[in-house]
Amino acid sequence: MALDPKKHEMPTQAPEVRAHNFQEVALGYPEETAIAEAARCLNCKNQPCVQGCPVNIHIPEFITKVKEGDFEGAYQIITQTSSLPAVCGRVCPQESQCESKCTMGIRFEPVGIGRLERFVADWHNEHVQHAPTVPAPNGHKVAVVGSGPSGLTCAGDLAKKGYKVTVYEALHTAGGVLVYGIPEFRLPKKIVAKEVETLKALGVDIEPNVVIGKTLTIDELFEMGYETVFVGSGAGLPNFMNIPGESLKGVYSANEFLTRSNLMKAYLDHPDTPIMKGGKVAVVGGGNVAMDAARTALRLGAEKVYIVYRRSMTELPARKEEVEHAEEEGIDFRLLCNPVEILGYENPENPRDPKNGFVKGIRCIRMELGEPDERGRRRPVPVKGSEFDLDVTAVIMAIGTSPNPLIKNTTEGLEVNSHGGIIVNEDGLTSRNAVFAGGDAVTGAATVISAMGAGKVAAKAIDEYLSPKAEA
Repeated sequence: MALDPKKHEMPTQAPEVRAHNFQEVALGYPEETAIAEAARCLNCKNQPCVQGCPVNIHIPEFITKVKEGDFEGAYQIITQTSSLPAVCGRVCPQESQCESKCTMGIRFEPVGIGRLERFVADWHNEHVQHAPTVPAPNGHKVAVVGSGPSGLTCAGDLAKKGYKVTVYEALHTAGGVLVYGIPEFRLPKKIVAKEVETLKALGVDIEPNVVIGKTLTIDELFEMGYETVFVGSGAGLPNFMNIPGESLKGVYSANEFLTRSNLMKAYLDHPDTPIMKGGKVAVVGGGNVAMDAARTALRLGAEKVYIVYRRSMTELPARKEEVEHAEEEGIDFRLLCNPVEILGYENPENPRDPKNGFVKGIRCIRMELGEPDERGRRRPVPVKGSEFDLDVTAVIMAIGTSPNPLIKNTTEGLEVNSHGGIIVNEDGLTSRNAVFAGGDAVTGAATVISAMGAGKVAAKAIDEYLSPKAEA
């Protein structure tokens, strides 16, 4: 039977409907579609797709199980190497990782690996209720700082080997960027909660509302009996452009805007946290976070949402699927444009304080692409005299984040680079003995799956570091 050259479409909510609700956009494959998509896999002997996966999921093996209708068997194969399959199936950039290596993709569309992973995880969560088997304890204690994707992955891998792992989370809910950064319509929070509960069932303890570097220090964790510490505290410090008007009311970092909406439920009718709703919104940036912020603003009632990005659509770093969804929902892309000033008007209650004003617009300059920069992307160059204004009432800065300096400033001997990222070796070991790190705390803002890969590498190194002690 001839193979279908195209991957099976993912069912979604209609754009005109989903643009006004926070329910998940992608609806998932039904069983028959998942089996049909799995049948497209060539089951290559050299498994190039696995090489493209940062956590090395045994992709052909799990897809074979899907093809056979053994969905639980597929789940068990995935979870041999991944602690967050329902998350990865939704937010990983498979098109630039596993699917980019798929042999089918040489002539046709690659197999929908991410869609199949999501299907398998969702099927398991819906049909299987029994808790995982808790491994026998090996007598070692490990502390994990941060419950984002790198921390949860490290914790899960170590728990499976019998380590007593405690995860310390600064916020009141576990999940890190998975709960505060990614909107409900892309990653429902019940999915994250389910993944966290699975780790708890393995014996992982989660301690929320603990800010390492303030509530406790790294040194105090060692005094409490932990033999190693993994730092996966993410990159939650927002970047700004340092242009006039950034202190006006109505200017948000994407981190603040998304945290208020995602974690604090500001989209509800009577939220506990305030957020600007309605009006016209400009989102500055072109990554996945910018798409999330723009689509969230639309769902919060904005009458018009602009994406302002200084390069062209070709260089736009966001996932193709997220860009297409944003376009379908009516987001206005203003490409080859860069803000130079945020315009405001005085607060009538305090007209003498310019910092108390409100946003009334954003002034941009048109750009053209020049010579390539150090990463090979053509550098945007301002076009003299091309300034123009957009009439907006809110501006969201989505131009990246940096690691918070709190842990660095409270941990003696912990070396960081010029961007504040913790310096580690190939095993995730820092300049401090028995302190490992990974994810955005090391690299700056990156993908969920790359953070998971770093957590996996560190877990293996921690096990090797502590294993000789168990044998002694």
